[in-house]
Amino acid sequence: MNNPDNYAVIGFPIHHSKSPRIHALFAEETAQNMSYLAQEVRPENFTSAVNEFFEKGGKGLNCTLPLKELAWAFATNKTPRAQAAKAVNTLILQANGQILGDNTDGVGLVTDLTRNHGVNLENKRLLILGAGGATRGILLPLLDTKPKSITIANRTLEKALQLAHDFDNHCEACGFDALENQQFDVILNATSASLSDELPPLPENLLAENGICYDLAYSNQPTAFVRWGIAQHAYKSVDGLGMLVEQAAEAFFLWRGVRPCTHDVIDLLNAHR
Repeated sequence: MNNPDNYAVIGFPIHHSKSPRIHALFAEETAQNMSYLAQEVRPENFTSAVNEFFEKGGKGLNCTLPLKELAWAFATNKTPRAQAAKAVNTLILQANGQILGDNTDGVGLVTDLTRNHGVNLENKRLLILGAGGATRGILLPLLDTKPKSITIANRTLEKALQLAHDFDNHCEACGFDALENQQFDVILNATSASLSDELPPLPENLLAENGICYDLAYSNQPTAFVRWGIAQHAYKSVDGLGMLVEQAAEAFFLWRGVRPCTHDVIDLLNAHR
């Protein structure tokens, strides 16, 4: 058999990454001759590490925190969703030797919500908590689902207003204190609060009847936001493990031209939490 094509995920830290296992399962399922490793790369070493990877014949990279903005600057060409996100999580070596940058986070989120969880986003009132890079990365694919509205709530109002402005004000912006007496059909937590098992300051009755709560973060135990959704009687309150698998599947497709089935992988990861 020929030597495998080489891929990797880079980040700092990276030891916790589930991506090597996910891509190994994808490769096995689709009979792809490839390897996929995790490599710890500090931001200050990003350019030299990525150049070395491709110079040694690497075919593609995933970039996770805190390297997505550096990957965006590195890419020779960028897809529209990468341009909108101003962050890249997937680098692809093209036939002409140039590097294409893409962002698969948003499509991963939308696929998980709509296909895996059966959530119809069209004409729904969406609330996104947080106005950082995670929110920027998902806005364009969410807007493409034609929701009734998207509101971005953030501790610092100016940051939310700037993000809405960057997307031609197709979104509304507010501070957390302005959420009182509002209701939403789908609430997405894109803050980093779950990493410390904390919760943004949310009023009661924020979630509409039969509403959905979705935490972009994931954990072996239900996050504080997932627990909040359950307490608010959400129809579904779930974390972002499915998003992780779906964004990986999109990257795999961009690299290999084959779209893997994700359901068995998601079930396997859920079973081993």
